[in-house]
Amino acid sequence: MPHHTITARAIWTSSTILSAAALGIGAPAMAQDSEAEASTAEGELPPIIVTANRREENLQDVPVSAAILDQGRVETIFSAGANTTALAGQAPGLNVESSNGRVAPRFYIRGLGNTDFDLAASQPVSVIMDDIVLENVTLKSFPIFDVERIEVLRGPQGSLFGRNTPAGIVKIETRKPTQEATVDASLSFGSLNTISLNGGVGGAIIDDKLAFRVAAQLQRRSDWIDNGFTGEENVLGGFTDFAVRGQLLFTPTERVSVLGAIQYRDLDGSSTFFRANILGPGDNDLNENYDRDTVFYDAGGGNPAQYNQLGVSLNVSYEADAFTLTSITGYNESEGFSRGDIDGGFGAAFLPESGPGFIPFPSDTQDSLDLWQYTQEVRLASNGDGPFGWQFGGFFFASGFDVTTEGFTFPPPVTVRHQNEAFAFFGQASYDLTDTLKLTGGLRWTDDKKDFFVRSGAPLQPVEVEDSRLTWDVSLFAEVSDDASVYGRIANGFRAPTIQGRDVAFFQPPSVAQSEKITSYEVGFKTEFADRRVRLNGAVYYYTVEDPQFTAVGGGGNLVQLINANEGEAYGFELDGAFQITPDFLVTLGVAYTDTQINDNALAVGVCAQCTVTDPTTVINGSTRALVDGNPFPNAPEWSGDLTARYSVPVGDSGEFFIFTDWTFLGETNFLLYESLEFNADSRIEGGLKVGYAGSDGQWEIAAFARNITDEDNVQGVIDFNNNTAFVNEPRVIGVSFGVSY
Repeated sequence: MPHHTITARAIWTSSTILSAAALGIGAPAMAQDSEAEASTAEGELPPIIVTANRREENLQDVPVSAAILDQGRVETIFSAGANTTALAGQAPGLNVESSNGRVAPRFYIRGLGNTDFDLAASQPVSVIMDDIVLENVTLKSFPIFDVERIEVLRGPQGSLFGRNTPAGIVKIETRKPTQEATVDASLSFGSLNTISLNGGVGGAIIDDKLAFRVAAQLQRRSDWIDNGFTGEENVLGGFTDFAVRGQLLFTPTERVSVLGAIQYRDLDGSSTFFRANILGPGDNDLNENYDRDTVFYDAGGGNPAQYNQLGVSLNVSYEADAFTLTSITGYNESEGFSRGDIDGGFGAAFLPESGPGFIPFPSDTQDSLDLWQYTQEVRLASNGDGPFGWQFGGFFFASGFDVTTEGFTFPPPVTVRHQNEAFAFFGQASYDLTDTLKLTGGLRWTDDKKDFFVRSGAPLQPVEVEDSRLTWDVSLFAEVSDDASVYGRIANGFRAPTIQGRDVAFFQPPSVAQSEKITSYEVGFKTEFADRRVRLNGAVYYYTVEDPQFTAVGGGGNLVQLINANEGEAYGFELDGAFQITPDFLVTLGVAYTDTQINDNALAVGVCAQCTVTDPTTVINGSTRALVDGNPFPNAPEWSGDLTARYSVPVGDSGEFFIFTDWTFLGETNFLLYESLEFNADSRIEGGLKVGYAGSDGQWEIAAFARNITDEDNVQGVIDFNNNTAFVNEPRVIGVSFGVSY
């Protein structure tokens, strides 16, 4: 499939959507649908809808461990210009981080993820937006706005959603067109000149036949970081991130539905700010070299990052008496680059006086991407409320992209090509064994093929990998009472083989990892009690991973190498609770525990030169390596959790004062495959607060807010490049917001 540029299409799309979006600017956080409002008015918790089985169902009736972030929660999370990594900790067992700024986030569920920072990295957590899988790491960063909910589905989802889902799925459902006219708007101003502007407008074009929705988001922050090496003030850290989405819903008859969507993003900002020598040495504490407002860069060109992204989709369904036929087509493009002073300040003056460890070249590198992706799914599913339900279908995926790595003194530019083609056939069936007992099972056969070759800059032979797998899951769901149920689930999934070619730029061959296979065992419960004012769902699980794919990064050569361990295993639990203490006081609480372990007594990986390695070591070909058998998975905190609370005081017939707070917790975390005194983090906590007034039954709202309200300095990740380099979380932002919803 040929690659197409996105410039002309993007200009037309953005101008059209901007014209419509000028009518409004996002929805206030308290906006809810009529059913939820009615339930809340009665002092009950509203039902939670999920699409874990590719159809809308009540969460309490689905045998899966899931956490849901509703529209109001999502808008609060991103109110201060945050990017996708702000989802870290917002659901128990979910972690998200990035060493590429506002692009290429890395997702982890139940401890399983991938620390690979290259633009060709594969992940075991799939991100799906409106039934379109966003496979490439840059596509996963598309801004999250104007959404109905985010579903975090934990555990393998291989039968209905395919390969590269062994850890789970983050499923984003955007707001769809309706016949009812709506205008939603929100605008926030915060410290560091942070602006977040959201807008959505929709309604009928032709009554009962044609409806539209257009939404836009603008996030902006001024430069606020000084460069201590050059003496320049407020020259780094700013960004402008603009995204728009337009949708048309055509319903010519009661049985036919056609939903078309187009979305576009324009990012002009900064990549991650790496900070040299800020850890230890000899511990993981932030030392005297750390100053949130200052970096010491002699390279990186300001660490810029620029991306344009385009997505087009078409969802067509026909509903007969006995079945529904659905076709989902998607096309996405992503084009841009990110550049960085990767060593965090080679040649600058640091404490201790010895300065950085030995680094063989100025580490000023830029990675560029030019990508297209095409997906097609056709699905046939049964209708009706009978004891037997079924669905089956086929899926096709194709993508191609170029990655160019270049150093501005070293290494020379190298462009490599990645191509991926996969197809699958799947089916799922469920049967009511009794009035209270349901059995569900699914199968999926997948063939995945990847090709790699060098376009320019290095004389290497092409590489090809391919694998075919049958994945499956089976569950038993039992209703114990009207308000309680239990379930058991066994699921199998895989991550397809992967090729990593970034090392070609450093005169090394590409590395290859074979398929990662997972088998998961899960037992859980779903309960609602106290007149549906308390909801408590939980699960315990155990899984084993055969040939888990890991990434050995950094070291003296600053390489990125894929490896397979012999085995990985993990066990843990999740607990999700909601408590409607009074009609005006709602508390949610989630907690997760995950214990992960690498089982491979022969696996040895390279280490840094300056950190204090605590693993046993061995020397291979004159190089010191760490033996990582028994270590936890990278970026897999044992404990994680979240807490929210909203309390309101009614004013008159239609107004209220309210206070909302949300907190996330990530426990002790090792960042790399090997363990050291420096490259890990203690427990990390972040909180937000919003205080305001809502009037006219929620049609407008004014509030003051703070994100990272306690101004925590939390290490989010590290660069294993001989000088204890790390990157940290977002700064505190305090501001005001205004929203309307009509």
